[in-house]
Amino acid sequence: MNGIIVALVGALLCFYGVRSVHLGILAIGFGLGWLIADLFNASFWWLLLIALIGAVSSWVVTSLIFRFASYFIGGLTGAMIGTKLATVLQPGDKNWALSMIVALAVCVAGAFLAQKFRARALLWLTSIGGASMVLTGVAGMNDSLTFLRSPEPGWQQVTATLAWIGLSVLGWITQRHLFAERLGIEHLAGDDDDKIDQRRRNGGWPTR
Repeated sequence: MNGIIVALVGALLCFYGVRSVHLGILAIGFGLGWLIADLFNASFWWLLLIALIGAVSSWVVTSLIFRFASYFIGGLTGAMIGTKLATVLQPGDKNWALSMIVALAVCVAGAFLAQKFRARALLWLTSIGGASMVLTGVAGMNDSLTFLRSPEPGWQQVTATLAWIGLSVLGWITQRHLFAERLGIEHLAGDDDDKIDQRRRNGGWPTR
């Protein structure tokens, strides 16, 4: 059950992340809370509780500082990606200090990219972050796939990394196709210059 839940939330973020601020931030907060708790091998109910706290807390904070929503969303997604990256790059026992440093570094990078490039950066960040959640969820569904969550050195590490990259690219392609107008990729017939300028100022990120 825990694998199905996190995989579904990850799929929402990976393939639908740039559609809505509210859905995106709830999924990101849920995933970040889940992945951080998972680093400490928490039980299912602790995983779920921390993930829900992460989702609600992220949504509340983003609502209060909506002006900086892109910066905040980018930072949270970056932290989630960094947490997964630390897991993949550290087979076996984890160095918690190094894991937190990696998560923080990617968090800062994600916030900067999201603030500077807006929806284009958030498209990549939500795809990569969502893919990390999907793989974590799939790993919990079958014992033979647990390497997708915490791979051992060698073929498991390579396979988990390639699966993460492949799913991230698939999510990017899907979102780019579905939400091209919001991303400012297409100049649709009937769009006036004011609409185009407004979309560019928003970075393509929806306002609802």
